[in-house]
Amino acid sequence: MNPLTTDPTEFPDEVRHAAELALELKAQDVVILDLRGISTATDYFVIASGMSDVQVKAIAGHIHEELKKDSVRPEHIEGLRGGRWALLDYVDFVVHVLHPEARNFYQLENLWGDAPRWEAPEA
Repeated sequence: MNPLTTDPTEFPDEVRHAAELALELKAQDVVILDLRGISTATDYFVIASGMSDVQVKAIAGHIHEELKKDSVRPEHIEGLRGGRWALLDYVDFVVHVLHPEARNFYQLENLWGDAPRWEAPEA
């Protein structure tokens, strides 16, 4: 199966910060996947669920605005208006905020099942 990384300090500050920002807005099932050595597209995924379209947009918007204050800006943004799946591409890491139905459909954690991961403890 996949190795579970229990120490979030193993991830870069901006990756951890993105996960923390998602949790601030009550995101569910927050996971960081370490894709180094597995993918050439990016080094990390931050994946989170919002329970409604409004929450998905709010979480993604919050991450975008707060990271921008630290001069961390995405190269590309998709889906922020739709609310089913928002993607913030910071090149070295990508943030996916998904509605549970979309997350279940795309199964990113299974697609990258070999990646070491950190799962946020449930509140």
